[in-house]
Amino acid sequence: MPMRIGTVMPDLTGATEWRNGAVTADDLRNRIVLVHFWAVSCGICSEQMPKVNEWRDTLAEKGVSVVSIHMPRYEADTNLADVDAAIAKYGLTQPCAIDNQHAIADAFGNEFVPAFYLFDAEGKLKSFSAGEHAARLVQPALDRLLG
Repeated sequence: MPMRIGTVMPDLTGATEWRNGAVTADDLRNRIVLVHFWAVSCGICSEQMPKVNEWRDTLAEKGVSVVSIHMPRYEADTNLADVDAAIAKYGLTQPCAIDNQHAIADAFGNEFVPAFYLFDAEGKLKSFSAGEHAARLVQPALDRLLG
């Protein structure tokens, strides 16, 4: 079942591996957090990566942390070499969990890529968006939290 607005962010445990450093919900306390689910086989995800990187780079000074979660859609998506190549190709420097067992996705109740979960500084879900227009839809929620 999908998370409801106001739900506290689940812990980010159960990742198969981490790239760019592991984080937990406790590490992100008192920060606005944007959790971004993606997959190497997702064309829409690749189109939205520049926006994710823009948020990571421009909003960090405003107290926003971006965490990416690679959630495989197919068996081929679990190939770590392909995931690492995509992380390098898209310039992902934020913490990136590799969730090959869907432990984090299950904790979020997430079935979608791309998907964005935006949490306020109290760790409560303020916005969720998924699909082709996900990045565009999360922008107004980010603006409200930062406004």
